[in-house]
Amino acid sequence: MHIEAPPPYSSESEENGFSVAAIRRGFIRKVYLTLMIQLLPTVGIICAFLYWDTLKTWVRENYWFSYTMMSGVLVLILALSCCGNIRRQVPLNFIALGLFTVAEGLMLGSVAAYFEAEAVMWAVGATALVSFGMSLFAMQSKQWDFTAGSGCLWMFAWSLFSFLLMCAIIRSQQFLYIFYAYLGTVLFSLYLVFDTQLILGGKHRKYEISPEEYVFAALNLYLDIVTLFFFLLQILNFCR
Repeated sequence: MHIEAPPPYSSESEENGFSVAAIRRGFIRKVYLTLMIQLLPTVGIICAFLYWDTLKTWVRENYWFSYTMMSGVLVLILALSCCGNIRRQVPLNFIALGLFTVAEGLMLGSVAAYFEAEAVMWAVGATALVSFGMSLFAMQSKQWDFTAGSGCLWMFAWSLFSFLLMCAIIRSQQFLYIFYAYLGTVLFSLYLVFDTQLILGGKHRKYEISPEEYVFAALNLYLDIVTLFFFLLQILNFCR
C-alpha cells in the first residue's frame, strides 16, 4: 500500500524550509525517529502473534479480526493523508499515528499467524536488508532523481494491480503468484527510494516534502516497508 502526497510536494525552484540546512536535518531526524518508534512495536506485536500459541490459535479461529484491523487501518490512512489539520496538529497527529501503528501491527500479526514463524522472521530480515540498501542508495545517489518519476511509478502500480487480477483468475499457476510478489517487491523498493529522496530534498531533487509534513513522510516510509514485508513473505512462502 502506498499513498501519494497531495499538498506537501513543492518544486525546487520555490522558496521553502529546505533552503536552510538546519531545518532539513531536523526534519530528517524527526521522520526517522518517528519511523523507528513505529517499527519497534510493530515487530513486537508480530512476535507476540507468532510465539504466543493461545493468541495464534484465537486469530486462526476468528478470521474476522484481520478484516476489522484492515478496515481500521484504511480509515486512519485516509484521515492522515487527506486531513492536513490532523497530521500537522500536535498532539493529535501523534495520537492518530499511534492508533494507526497499533492497528497496522495487529493486522500484520494476525496475517503472520497463518505462516510459519521461520518464514516470517526471514521476511523481517529480508525487509530490513532491502530497506537499508534502498535507503542508502537514495541518500548517496545524486544522478538518479526518482522524485521526477512519480507518474511512471503510478503506472507500474496499476500494472501490478492488473497482474494481480490475472493471478486471481488463473489460480492454479503458482509461478504467477511468485512473479507477482517479485514485481511488488521491485515496485515498493522503488517507492522507498522515491519517498526517501522526497524527504532528503536538495538541489538534486525535482520535488521534496515540506518540513511540516514529518508525520506524513514517516507514514509513507512505514507503508513502503510494511508492503515490502508482505511481498517478501509471499515469495518466501511460495518458494518453501
